[in-house]
Amino acid sequence: MARGRAVMLQLICVVLAVLSFSLVNADDPYRFYTWTVTYGTLSPLGSPQQVILINGQFPGPRLDVVTNDNIILNLINKLDEPFLLTWNGIKQRKNSWQDGVLGTNCAIPPNSNYTYKFQTKDQIGSFNYFPSTAMHRAAGGYGGLNIYERPRIPIPFPNPDGDFTLLIGDWFKTNHKTLRETLDSGKSLPFPDGVLINGQAHSTFSGDQGKTYMFRISNVGMSTSFNFRIQGHTIKLVEVEGSHTVQNIYDSLDVHVGQSIAVLVTLNQAPKDYYIVASTRFNRQVLTATGTLHYTNSQTPVSGPLPAGPQNQFHWSMMQARTYRWNLTASAARPNPQGSFHYGQIIPVKTIVLANSAPLINGKLRYAVNSVSYVNSDTPLKLADYFNIPGVFSWNSIQGAPSSGPSYVATSVMQVNHHDFIEVIFQNNENVMQSWHLDGYDFWVVGFGSGQWTQAKKRTYNLVDTLTRHTTQVYPNSWTAIYVSLDNQGMWNMRSAIWERQYLGQQFYLRVWNQVQNLANEYGIPSNALLCGKAVGHRL
Repeated sequence: MARGRAVMLQLICVVLAVLSFSLVNADDPYRFYTWTVTYGTLSPLGSPQQVILINGQFPGPRLDVVTNDNIILNLINKLDEPFLLTWNGIKQRKNSWQDGVLGTNCAIPPNSNYTYKFQTKDQIGSFNYFPSTAMHRAAGGYGGLNIYERPRIPIPFPNPDGDFTLLIGDWFKTNHKTLRETLDSGKSLPFPDGVLINGQAHSTFSGDQGKTYMFRISNVGMSTSFNFRIQGHTIKLVEVEGSHTVQNIYDSLDVHVGQSIAVLVTLNQAPKDYYIVASTRFNRQVLTATGTLHYTNSQTPVSGPLPAGPQNQFHWSMMQARTYRWNLTASAARPNPQGSFHYGQIIPVKTIVLANSAPLINGKLRYAVNSVSYVNSDTPLKLADYFNIPGVFSWNSIQGAPSSGPSYVATSVMQVNHHDFIEVIFQNNENVMQSWHLDGYDFWVVGFGSGQWTQAKKRTYNLVDTLTRHTTQVYPNSWTAIYVSLDNQGMWNMRSAIWERQYLGQQFYLRVWNQVQNLANEYGIPSNALLCGKAVGHRL
């Protein structure tokens, strides 16, 4: 009898364990994908050219996932060069092994594959992916990545009647290998040839009169900001790179390289077709792409002049950026107010000032951060750090403040402490627009200003309801200040989102370090990690 009760108790325990395991996995489901990367021939701007396809698509497949989903994505490289994808804005919690940049991953060789394994942990919002290797980004290989709230988490607006993803960016007719040769020779790239919306010079989006639709807009271009607007309609900003915003109404919005926003548009006009416009900003030459917003009951094609963009340049754009505010009453990926983190009440433990420049080094154009122009190593920094391989990078190769000495090349890494709260100043002393991105994180953009940053500028900071985002613009001869909570251990790329500048050295890596090495701080090396350079022969 006692033996029977013991067996029954064991069975009950097993059942409860299985149920518990099932419930956990029900909350965090797995999504499996297989993507094959190939070349193809298309005519995005009217003339045939080589582009990069994913599963035969340009742009690549859209990833629509939910908060905390586990993504298992097998990427098969059928190009003639090594290739990687990076997940723009995905935090990769404790997992820089999956970041998809050359400082953390070996590139996937031709006719080989790698399986990415990551989780969209505690995130919502509009993001994208793109190639991080060479100049592949100039040939395509990009796509949308949208993270939706779990059903139990409310969103701060009624559910839209439809959801459109718009991947907008400048485009070159020149082959990406030729563009790379231009940069390798020490010359800058020419001005782009056009602007594409979802890989086309013209796209159409249809909706019913009286209904409201979400437009998720990403700047996937190489070099230029654009202004987005819709003929006869206002646009309501509701989300920026994972942050729900105060829902201000705009006639048009500037979107800078690498950035993503989400807006609501209500089809409340007469039933006809209307222009969607994206035009480049801050250059003498203006490139424009148009689309069509089609009312399903329309019998009237699009007509009339294109809606004009803003005439003022940097000052107008900076003033608009300051109107972006965090919606402190909204839930985020978890059922707590996204504004519950009182960032403005925390004193940063250090201030890092990063100044970009465009020096000539050995007679060739390079781009530098604090006089250091980054060069990739044959061995990813993450692998060199893990295996204690010497001679790959140096801790002292980049300083936390600008220097007046000559510029030089190095594989630069800056060490910071896990759980520190820091201030970073992007100081732009050039007369061109800048865009900065930090992998593995979002950050509070606390201030914009003209001229040189000084301690006195802190009085202008927004320490109450500024946004968190992963990419921020820096206006010409100006500065941008951000606060970062270093809660994600790993090796993380801080780079220019303007790809020519990134390619020629305007980047470095943050090593977010904690002496306590355990899985609570950072995951271990993946069992399928590719090994290259000096890491070849090491055991996983």
